[in-house]
Amino acid sequence: MIRIGCHLSSSKGYESMAKDAISIDANTFQFFTRNPRGGNAKAINEKDVERFLATAKDKDITPLLAHAPYTLNACSADPKLRDFAKRTMADDLVRMEYTPGNMYNFHPGCHVKQGVETGITYIAQMLNEILSPDQTTTVLLETMAGKGSEIGGRFEELKQILDLVDLSDHMGVCLDTCHVWDGGYDIVNHLDEVLNEFDQIIGLNRLKAIHLNDSQNPLGAHKDRHAKLGEGYIGLDTFKRIVTHPILGKLPFYMETPNDLDGYAREIHMMREAAG
Repeated sequence: MIRIGCHLSSSKGYESMAKDAISIDANTFQFFTRNPRGGNAKAINEKDVERFLATAKDKDITPLLAHAPYTLNACSADPKLRDFAKRTMADDLVRMEYTPGNMYNFHPGCHVKQGVETGITYIAQMLNEILSPDQTTTVLLETMAGKGSEIGGRFEELKQILDLVDLSDHMGVCLDTCHVWDGGYDIVNHLDEVLNEFDQIIGLNRLKAIHLNDSQNPLGAHKDRHAKLGEGYIGLDTFKRIVTHPILGKLPFYMETPNDLDGYAREIHMMREAAG
C-alpha cells in the first residue's frame, strides 16, 4: 500500500492532525512547524505528543514531514534574516526530537543578487552550524521552480549544497512535482530520464519524499502555482505513473494541492486506486 497524505493544520496539535489523517485515509502527513510566516512556535504539549505517538503506532501513520516556514531565507543578503532562519530551524530540529525519526523540509532560499555560489555557501554554512550527529531527523532540501533568484531550481544546485554539508548523512531531498515541472524538468513525457538525471547528479538514495502537486503553468514557466491533481499541465496520468513507479512508489507522498479535507480525501482515493 502506498504511503500518502497531505498538508494538515498543526494549530490544534499532533493528536488532531492524526485524527484528520485517519478521516481521509492518509497514512502519513505534512505540517508546518509554526506559522508559515515565521515567528514563535507554540510550546510542545507532551501529553498531546504521547497520545499522537500511540495513535500513529496503532494506525501506522508514518513518516511525518515537517515543513519550515516559507519566510525563512538561509541565504538572504541580510545577515539578520540569515540569523533568524538559523535560529528558527535550530529550534525546529530540537522540537522534532519529540517525534523522533521523521523528516524536516525547507526551501533553500533566494540569493537576491548575491549570486548562486554565495547563496549556496550561506545555506551550507547554516546547516553545518545547526545539524547534530545525534539528531534523528532527516533534513530535506526541496526542489524549487527557479523563479527569481531562487536556489534549488536545478539538481546541480542541491548537489552543491549537499557536498558542502559535513553531516550530509542527515540530509536528503524532497522532490516537488509542480516545482520540477515549472523548473523545466519534463516529468510528463520523460519521467525516467528526469529520474536518471537526478540519480547521476544527486543520487536516488538521497530522494526521501515526494510533494505530489499539479501545476497551473506549462513546462519551464518558473512560476510555482500548484493545482489539484489532474487539473493542471502535469495531468492525472503522470501522477498515476509516479505512484506506481518502481522507485518513486516506495517513497512517501505529500499533497499540497489547493484543497480542503474532502478534496484531499478524493485525491488520496484516486492515487490509492491507481496504485492498486
